[in-house]
Amino acid sequence: MNEDADRILVEMAQKGDHKAFEILVRRYQCKVGAVISRLVSDPDKVRDLTQETFIKAFRALGNFRGDSAFYTWLYRIAVNTGKNHLQAQERGPRMSDDELEDSERMAPQLRNHDTPERQILRREMMANLTQAIAALPENMRLAIQLRDVEGHSYEEIARRLGCPIGTVRSRIFRSRQEIMERMQAYLQDRKPAN
Repeated sequence: MNEDADRILVEMAQKGDHKAFEILVRRYQCKVGAVISRLVSDPDKVRDLTQETFIKAFRALGNFRGDSAFYTWLYRIAVNTGKNHLQAQERGPRMSDDELEDSERMAPQLRNHDTPERQILRREMMANLTQAIAALPENMRLAIQLRDVEGHSYEEIARRLGCPIGTVRSRIFRSRQEIMERMQAYLQDRKPAN
């Protein structure tokens, strides 16, 4: 039903109906924001990147062929927009050596504290998180993937999994609990002995 409505709205928008595209924006704005917020923590930046995602989608709408669901296509644009933002942040503006020395002397708190050790710890933490998710039973893993990674509503997940919303909520709750317990155990193991 939603995919059929999306297809109709996309066709109308491709023919120049701006109201149809506005309906798509309203329908998916929160989901796109949720996807981007998993990559970017600054709420203002999330809003900007959400808007940027829809601008890119509008410009590329003529290329949308309907091979996948509209939201799947939009989701890819949102993820790429978030990743591009992160890559741009990592690159940052180029500075000469003299400018870099001046900025470090005048504002030491602006120094990059992302040491190789922190990068290793972050990778290790992500690997443990991935393992914790992979260790979940398939029905729980799929529910958490659909909710926390892809940003689907409980109703959509219930339809996709063919089970009641209460079951979906329970699976997601239990999944989050198990992941938290595994991550807490991992963090406990990492604490240095006194």
